[in-house]
Amino acid sequence: MAEINDLARIIDGCKNGNSESFEKLLSLYSGKLYGYFFRLTNNRSVSDDLLSELFVKLVEKIKFYRGGNFDAWIFKIASNIFNDYLRAKQRDKRLGTRLDDLDLDQIKTPEKETSPDTTDKIQTILETLDSDTRELVMLRFYGQLSFKELAELRREPIGTVLSKVHRGLKTIRQMLE
Repeated sequence: MAEINDLARIIDGCKNGNSESFEKLLSLYSGKLYGYFFRLTNNRSVSDDLLSELFVKLVEKIKFYRGGNFDAWIFKIASNIFNDYLRAKQRDKRLGTRLDDLDLDQIKTPEKETSPDTTDKIQTILETLDSDTRELVMLRFYGQLSFKELAELRREPIGTVLSKVHRGLKTIRQMLE
């Protein structure tokens, strides 16, 4: 329970504009959120940008947090930012972005992190899942959100969420074999 009380104090400090509280909150959540974005995009530069955008939104929106599961709240913001990114990417694709407007960092393949083969395989498999399923799997395991929280976040029936996550995990298991 001490963790929950500490988090509540940090959030209250953020609501009051305390920069040290924001630093603590960033320290607590930056790793999980970066991992969430990276697993969805497989691009360090984009993940950094999305994480930065999330923390700007957090500064703007923390005053609207009214209690409850903070992880679910912050991952909902992360999910919205990721979906905005996907929409912008699709819009750019439809508009036919000119070559001189492209960010070269987005074209380069990210360096492979030193990690076990399984992590690389899972990342490759995640890339094969449709973006909706991939996001749900990442929210479930990186965000540690319950199926009920996922259903509320996505405004979908819990059965639909369960089915999508189950199909995604089944695909991952089959491809790992």
